[in-house]
Amino acid sequence: MTDKPVLYSYFRSSCAWRVRIALALKGIDYETVPVNLIKDGGQQFSKEFQTLNPMKQVPALKIDGITIGQSLAIIEYLEETRPTPRLLPQDPQKKAIVRMISDLIASGIQPLQNLSVLKQVGEEKQLPWAQEAITSGFNALEQILRSTAGKYCVGDEVSMADLCLVPQVANAQRFKVDLSHYPTICQINKALLALEAFQVSHPSRQPDTPAELRA
Repeated sequence: MTDKPVLYSYFRSSCAWRVRIALALKGIDYETVPVNLIKDGGQQFSKEFQTLNPMKQVPALKIDGITIGQSLAIIEYLEETRPTPRLLPQDPQKKAIVRMISDLIASGIQPLQNLSVLKQVGEEKQLPWAQEAITSGFNALEQILRSTAGKYCVGDEVSMADLCLVPQVANAQRFKVDLSHYPTICQINKALLALEAFQVSHPSRQPDTPAELRA
C-alpha cells in the first residue's frame, strides 16, 4: 500500500467533494488528477478516462491496486479499510438512517440536477428544473433530519450522510434555491462547514479551481 491514492476529481463536482471530505477526515494523503467536465467537450468522455470509469463520471479513486467509481461505494471502501474516524455508526438502525439520508441525496436529488441531465433539459428550463429537483428532495430531507439530527445529520458524530449534505447545499445555493424553509439543513450545514475537513475539500480550494473562484 505504498502507492499514494489518486483521486480523479473536478473542483465543482459535488460527488467528488463527498470523497474529498472522507479522505480529509480519515487523514489519507492523495494525489488529485483533475478531470474538467466542461473543457474539451468534457474530459470525462476521453478514451483514457472511459477505460478508468466506463460511466464517464467523477469521482474515481485509484487505491490499493483497484479503481472505484461512485462516491458512496468509495466512502464505504474507505470505511472498511481505514475505519478511523468512523463514518458509519456501529448501531444497525443508525447505520440504516445514515445510508437512507446518503441515498436520498446521492440518488434522489443530485442526479436530477447534474450537468448531464441539465444539458437534456434545454437552457431556458435548467434553473427551474434544478430548483424543483432540489426543493422536492429538501422538503423530505428537512422532515427526516428533524427527527435524526443532533449537531449533525444523525446525532453528534459526522457520518457519510453529512458528506452528502454539504455539497448538496452548495448546489442548492448555486441554483438559487430559497433555503429559509430548511432551518435544520442550514444549521447542520453551518456546523459542518466549520470543520477543517469540509474546508480543505471545498471547491474553492482545489488544484483545478479557476483563479476567480478561489477562496
